[in-house]
Amino acid sequence: MKKRVLCYGDSNTWGFNAMNENVYGQRFPEEVRWTGRLQTLLGENWTVIEEGLCGRTTVFEDPLREGLNGLQYLGPCLATHNPLDYLILMLGTNDCKARFSALPKNIADGLGRLIVKAKQACVWRDQPQILVIAPPPIRKGNDTSEIGRDMGVCSEKSAMLSKEYRLWAEAEGCIFLDAASVAGMNDYDFMHMDDVSHERLAESIAGILKADLLEKE
Repeated sequence: MKKRVLCYGDSNTWGFNAMNENVYGQRFPEEVRWTGRLQTLLGENWTVIEEGLCGRTTVFEDPLREGLNGLQYLGPCLATHNPLDYLILMLGTNDCKARFSALPKNIADGLGRLIVKAKQACVWRDQPQILVIAPPPIRKGNDTSEIGRDMGVCSEKSAMLSKEYRLWAEAEGCIFLDAASVAGMNDYDFMHMDDVSHERLAESIAGILKADLLEKE
C-alpha cells in the first residue's frame, strides 16, 4: 500500500519562480519543485500531494486577499486527501508581513493550532505523523526591495521562527526540520527558494521520511 504524504504550504510549496525578472511569478516545473523532486526520490510506493497556495498564512485573514487562512482550509484539505500517512507543514513566511503585526511566537502559535487540528482529524491511516518545517528566513534584501513595499520589514522576524517552531514540534511529538540548514531564499526577491534549494530540501525531507518509516518497521 502506498504511503500518502500531504504537503501543506505557501508559494514555496506551490513552486513560485522568482529567480529572474523574465519569469517572475511563474511556477517551477513539476520536476524542479521540491514536492515533485520528493516524489521522484521516494519512488512509486509513495504518493506526494501538493497543497501549496501563494500568500497562505497559518491562521491570519489577509485584508487584501481572501482565502489565505491556512487554518480554515486545513480541515477540508485533510478530508479531501484522506487517508494520510504523513503531513508536512511549511508555513509562516507570509505571516511575517507587517500588516499582520505578529510576533514570532504569535506565528508559531498559529502553526501550533494547525498541528493540533491536524492531529485531531479522522484522516490518519495509523497514528498522526507530522513534519514541521521552519521555512528558510526571508533575507534582509527584501526589506528594502520592491516587493518589500508589500511585505514590510520582516527579515528579522522570519529568522526567529525556527526556534519557536522547534518548541511546538517537540511539545506535540512532531518531526522538525529547520529548512535553513539545507536551503535558502534567492538573490532576486529574497523570499522564495531557488531551484537548488528546492532540490536540497527535497533530499532532506526524503531522508527524514525514509528513516522514520524504517524506524517503525
